[in-house]
Amino acid sequence: MWSMLEILRTTDPTIIAFASALLRGEDIEVFEIDVHMSALEGSIGILPRRLMVRRDDVDAAKVVLRDNELPVSEW
Repeated sequence: MWSMLEILRTTDPTIIAFASALLRGEDIEVFEIDVHMSALEGSIGILPRRLMVRRDDVDAAKVVLRDNELPVSEW
């Protein structure tokens, strides 16, 4: 069994889409969580979405995001 870790947290859906495309282009599997939280918040964009990657891919994912000047979650 593998576990996933948060690599990115943002309220900007365009950043999530761009980061997902970049990571998938590098064959890094990504999973977006909190996608439907806007239904609870009334679509005002205050609750962040999170992008998760496999624990084994965290280092490579950080490099991809930083190389493209995207934020990286630190835990």
